[in-house]
Amino acid sequence: MQHRIVVLGAGYTGAFAAGRLARRLHPEDVAITLVNAEPDFVERVRMHQVAAGQDLKARPFSEMFAGTGVELKLGKVTGVDVERKTVTVTDPSRPGAPAAELAYDTLVYALGSAWNTQGVPGTAEHAYEIAGRPGALRLRERLAGLGAGQPVVVVGGGLTGVEAATEIAEARPDLDVALVARGDLGDWLAPKGRAHLRKVVRDLGITVHERTEVTAVEPDRITVAGGTAIPAAVTVWTTGFAVHPIAQATDLRLGATGQIVVDETMRSVSHPDVYAIGDAALAMGRGGKPLRMSCASGIPTAQRAADAIVARLTGGKLPHGAPGYFNQCISLGRKQGLIQYVTADDRAVPAALTGRLAAVYKELICKSAAWGVTNPTYGMPARRRRVTRRQAPAVKAVA
Repeated sequence: MQHRIVVLGAGYTGAFAAGRLARRLHPEDVAITLVNAEPDFVERVRMHQVAAGQDLKARPFSEMFAGTGVELKLGKVTGVDVERKTVTVTDPSRPGAPAAELAYDTLVYALGSAWNTQGVPGTAEHAYEIAGRPGALRLRERLAGLGAGQPVVVVGGGLTGVEAATEIAEARPDLDVALVARGDLGDWLAPKGRAHLRKVVRDLGITVHERTEVTAVEPDRITVAGGTAIPAAVTVWTTGFAVHPIAQATDLRLGATGQIVVDETMRSVSHPDVYAIGDAALAMGRGGKPLRMSCASGIPTAQRAADAIVARLTGGKLPHGAPGYFNQCISLGRKQGLIQYVTADDRAVPAALTGRLAAVYKELICKSAAWGVTNPTYGMPARRRRVTRRQAPAVKAVA
């Protein structure tokens, strides 16, 4: 009987994990099912480009996973029963149709995250988001309809907010773009990186409101602490991410963020047949710090989980140690970039790469990440291992 592996979500982490599992396990021994609501791969790190009017290459899963042994199940995950070891999936194209139930022996939970309104009044009703393709396309349509001089306010001074504001300002210099940050602009960067960010923002004509907290969003303005109103024909909300809520309805052990608590192999500390990767996982990095929600965390956790599953099914050696960081790659439009080098536990160091070379570097990183995900057959059928079902002992939880 084949060992049933079900992977939920086909973003960077889920698609990468499914491809790696197919590449390393013998197809006679495992049945790998990848569940996703959309039929093609979405480069989430480029959603600010989509919003600014750029088109991305289509990457259908049917082509990506052809001949790999991975079965694609299109549908929306509506429930996970970790006691019965089943997943409930509905087909959005067939309203009213009964939900399908998938049974698993091993579950890889990679449902990721969405935008976080932070509970600010009016945000859900009036703001735009770029955490996924539907939101980016909706914002794209709205921006295309704006006339010259219209105000666009990006709320959030982190990586997503900075990339969105600079991309929009470069693509639409006729618009009045502003960026609102709760702290100082680029306060997580070292001095060289912070100075470059400020120069690019200034050159693009972006107005920056620092140390400013938004208290309400309306159709044509935002209100900040103290009652001041800032005009906004469009408000783009980028103040962080909230994890997919499906896990909250399960008996999985979760952290305060709603993420699934995992050990160093990305295995749930409460249910050993469940692995969580990417934004869905509360995993510890170097220095005992939780990994941040990002592509830089997602791919390493996907690789770690896939390798651990293979090891446990084939009697191999488990991966050990905590993932670490090397740099933060930030696009500042198509012509400028910023590569902030960091310690393994994600603290900025003085070194930074800036300017056009940094933009090229960031583009290469994005392309290589997409290539690694969308070419799951690379290297096949090398080292496809047979399943022995001899489970390795659980490792000590780190979260």
